[in-house]
Amino acid sequence: MGYDNKTGISHEMKDGSQGFLNLRVSPLGMITATGVIVCLSTVFGFLSRFSWFMDLFAHFRVQYFFSLALLGIIFVMFRQRKVAAIFFAFACLNLAVILPFYFNDQNQVIESEPVLRAMLLNVNTRHGDPIRVKQSIKEIDPDFLVLEEISAKWVDDLKWLEIDYPHSVVQPREDNFGIALFSKFPLVESKIVRIGGEVPSILATVDTAGGLFRVVATHPLPPAGPSYSRRRNEQLKQLPDYINSSQALILLGDLNVTPWSYHFKKLLKQTGLIDSSKGRGVQPTWPNFFPPLQIPLDHCLHSSKILVTNREIGADVGSDHYPVIVDFVIRPDTSTSEFQHSSDQE
Repeated sequence: MGYDNKTGISHEMKDGSQGFLNLRVSPLGMITATGVIVCLSTVFGFLSRFSWFMDLFAHFRVQYFFSLALLGIIFVMFRQRKVAAIFFAFACLNLAVILPFYFNDQNQVIESEPVLRAMLLNVNTRHGDPIRVKQSIKEIDPDFLVLEEISAKWVDDLKWLEIDYPHSVVQPREDNFGIALFSKFPLVESKIVRIGGEVPSILATVDTAGGLFRVVATHPLPPAGPSYSRRRNEQLKQLPDYINSSQALILLGDLNVTPWSYHFKKLLKQTGLIDSSKGRGVQPTWPNFFPPLQIPLDHCLHSSKILVTNREIGADVGSDHYPVIVDFVIRPDTSTSEFQHSSDQE
């Protein structure tokens, strides 16, 4: 064993300590670790019903798919075929839950019925741009409009809406959960409710040339920690009590959940509503300031007596959300008596 007279440390000990202090991670090793993390995230997302933490991983299916597909290609290039096969397999798991959004099983347009247009927009309470919001609304020209994160200042900034939209229900708040419905058509009835005892939602029946239809506008809390997640889930759990899917009905809102979450799928199952993005692909709406992490948080759900003819994401209006624009028709078999019966029950 060699010995260094100056330091009093053997050469073997010296070399070993230097090796320990200079650990090196190869680039391929770092890429492998990244892939393992994305694979674990994929699995966690399928367990969203069991934990608020697991639910956070359910929302990034598109990102998981592209990341794992790219990593698989990289490992094929390095001739690491077994590792590549694992990453491709997990990429396919994510692809399996993405693909259904690109297949449309809805019926064709009923040409004799008038087409209506709805617009959902989270304006952003503190940092939104009233001028760009106005320009967007004027350009899109919806028949009715749901605005979320409305404050008293936003109500003042949007006074001009009263001219084009004489029928409205407005509940401003300063905590990002104000909400408003503006309509060109008369509201047969409308009210503010607190679903789950939390933030306000709007229930309304709109009288149009194509018939009556029901609007539910809501904005659950974001899943920022276990308490907020529990309260969001409670609101989603109670929403079915306010929905009659035998009516012509549309639900609009920033639901703070994506279609791949257990809680969203449970909502669809319990209400019998249809996701309007089905057949139109994944349409992310938030956060518009960072495209790599964009996810679909803003939704339009509808009953089978509403036929959606088009759904698209609007341009940037200075909020952190993109608008959702939906064109639809009310099926001609919708009866007024259904709405009267529902109103009597409430």
